[in-house]
Amino acid sequence: MKIALTAMTAIILVALTSSAYADVPSWVKTNAGWWADGTLSESEFVSGIEFLINAGIITVAPTTVSTQSSEGVPDWVKNTAGWWAEGIITDGEFVNGIQHLISIGLISVDSSQIQEDISSVEKTSDTELSMFEKELEKCSEITKAYKRLDCEKPIKKAIQLYEYKKTAQKFEVGPIIYYWQGMGTEGSEFEITPTGQAILTIRMLAENTSSDIVALNCTSPQICNYDVWDGSTAFKYSGMDFTSGQININPGDTREFNMLFGPNIGYGGTQFLYDPSLTYHFRISENFGSTNVLLELE
Repeated sequence: MKIALTAMTAIILVALTSSAYADVPSWVKTNAGWWADGTLSESEFVSGIEFLINAGIITVAPTTVSTQSSEGVPDWVKNTAGWWAEGIITDGEFVNGIQHLISIGLISVDSSQIQEDISSVEKTSDTELSMFEKELEKCSEITKAYKRLDCEKPIKKAIQLYEYKKTAQKFEVGPIIYYWQGMGTEGSEFEITPTGQAILTIRMLAENTSSDIVALNCTSPQICNYDVWDGSTAFKYSGMDFTSGQININPGDTREFNMLFGPNIGYGGTQFLYDPSLTYHFRISENFGSTNVLLELE
């Protein structure tokens, strides 16, 4: 039976009395499923999600809104909602679709609330960074060079990691959290060469949150758990820095990795092709979990 927006709002108000929420409440999956199968209209679903975000029930990262108008919700977002409702994809992948709706202006978010959240994060960041810097100053008092370097190394790494996380999007996949700073940042860039070849580079930071060693796997273009997807074609890498096909991450540790998509290097590879009418995702498909990262290529 079709649920009107007023009924959906009633469900939301009941949820507001709960003492704790996940980033995306599980009951929202029901509404996503209704939208995907046509039981709930597009406008009803979008209005409901907009309410959830502004009420603080669904948490999304600050998102830049495009100045270009949109005629409606892209089909891939509706498909994503359906897959999420069925448990095929993660909360993070669903939120990526919601962020896209914000970016194209179909969902309006309370900017004052976002600014308040950003200020809070920046204040916390400054305090923690100051603590790191004070610890680094203490290391400079050590007279023996090798001991001073041993003292400085972990702190400098902690500062680098902290600054990386502060500006990056977060994707939780099983025991690994992937941090990505987005297109247009150092290591994650897109260009078309004078010969017409599209070149895409991706740089990510992976953090192991488990108590076991976790391996990221990519042995060849043909056998790799990472690729770029345009909705019909899976593009294989042209270059990467996985040593011997793996990146092993110790418990609590982090590793950065880079991948390049461009010319076909063989070994089951593909040439990366760019079509401005298509939507591209960087896909992670490890044995411990998977996610799709939206790439805004221009």
